[in-house]
Amino acid sequence: MKSRRPKDPIKAAARQSRAQRRVGDDRICGCGESRPYAFPRGGTLCYECKARKAGRRTTEAHHPAGKANNPTTIDVPANDHIAELTADQYDWPQRTLQNSERSPLLAMAACIRGFITTVRLLMDRILGWIPEELETLDAFLCDQWGSQWWLKTPLRRLPPK
Repeated sequence: MKSRRPKDPIKAAARQSRAQRRVGDDRICGCGESRPYAFPRGGTLCYECKARKAGRRTTEAHHPAGKANNPTTIDVPANDHIAELTADQYDWPQRTLQNSERSPLLAMAACIRGFITTVRLLMDRILGWIPEELETLDAFLCDQWGSQWWLKTPLRRLPPK
């Protein structure tokens, strides 16, 4: 899968640098959050912890295609909303994100961009932890039963051959 690259890497780096300076180099919330965009201005708690402390929801409604292009929203964790999904939209062409003339082609482009970003986030959150755990399990099984432990199990039928 093609990794996400900002349209303008210099502007993206400048935004990231400003956000980092705003919160400080060593800002980490008690929950472990450290992405600079996940902290409100002047706050010591991330968006989710701030909401939890105030008795509010820790999710926010996100417009994957941008509000100007499609009314559909999805609930996402507040920190991911601002630090990942909205931050990604900053790299979209402004004409697409704002779509002031209501172009159906720009709306379609925005729907595709938003879908790709959302699926990438879901893949990372739902599946991203699994490869390392499988590698850890394989190392454990090799230590316990030898480097070809699977030959005596039903897994022997699986690739690689």
